[in-house]
Amino acid sequence: MLSHKQIWGAIDALAARHGHSPSGLAKAAGLDPTTFNKSKRLGPQGRLRWPSTESLSRILQATSANLDDFVGLMARGNSSRGSRQLPFLKLKDAAKKKMFDGDGRPVSKAWGKLAFPDLADDKAFALEITNDAASPLFQIGDVIVVSPAAKVKRDDLVVVKGKDGCSIMRFVRQTAKRVELTSLNPDLPDRVVERETVDWVARVVWARC
Repeated sequence: MLSHKQIWGAIDALAARHGHSPSGLAKAAGLDPTTFNKSKRLGPQGRLRWPSTESLSRILQATSANLDDFVGLMARGNSSRGSRQLPFLKLKDAAKKKMFDGDGRPVSKAWGKLAFPDLADDKAFALEITNDAASPLFQIGDVIVVSPAAKVKRDDLVVVKGKDGCSIMRFVRQTAKRVELTSLNPDLPDRVVERETVDWVARVVWARC
């Protein structure tokens, strides 16, 4: 039997797999951006609300996923795999020295811990959004999970670590000399940065909005 938690969890997982927040996935599917918001999942007196079949069909089409993919995400969310403590840091603190090694892995004792379902990725870490540079996709207080080990491809959401801190942007391409990035905030410019000024680029693999 399919549970309310499984279905909504699969929507969140599908969004993260394709570099979206739940609201970003809804927008990409041509739905109202608030369709999958946490506030829409419960009605008055805690009554459970379920996504419509039309909304599910549209997000599958928008992501080129099929029903088997979606069912697999539900099954994964219901698996017996445990959770582990991810290194956790506020984004504003990521600019401090000696927070990461050269490969983008947390090294400082200043990192906290965040319980998270096992990703089978021992290099992943979590960051809490502390500014509006990535709005409207991400808001202050949202949490993203980042994997330095994950392969980065065009249009992926990424965290870029430079000398002045970390930025969340959309990856365009990387050459021998430059990294091209698209801003998530329409009020901020896209960027082309010299590779020598970039410590690392890592993919966002999950988001809690």
